[in-house]
Amino acid sequence: MKQLTKAFLIIILSLGGISSCSSLAPFKVAVLQGNIIEDEDVAQLVKGLTKDQVQYLLGTPLLNSPIHQNRWDYFYSVKVGETVVGEKKLSLSFDNSEKLDNWVLEETSIE
Repeated sequence: MKQLTKAFLIIILSLGGISSCSSLAPFKVAVLQGNIIEDEDVAQLVKGLTKDQVQYLLGTPLLNSPIHQNRWDYFYSVKVGETVVGEKKLSLSFDNSEKLDNWVLEETSIE
């Protein structure tokens, strides 16, 4: 009877040790990169805003090309470890008088 209890205890502890190994994986921090693009901020965009007003709403654009001075690009990504959880890309176009003309928001999320 004692040997059966010992064997049962060893089996239970072994199974518990094996199953807990998977929970010992290192903690992975979410890495946020780029400009945080909130839906509330994008909803406030209207045609005719000046570049200063857009910059006040969304912050400094991530990409402001000297070649395409009438286009601003914002990018935001969330990455946990090596896995990209979500991305947002916002492209704004301005007319010749530097007023907001149109914008495109592309959103990708991996679930």
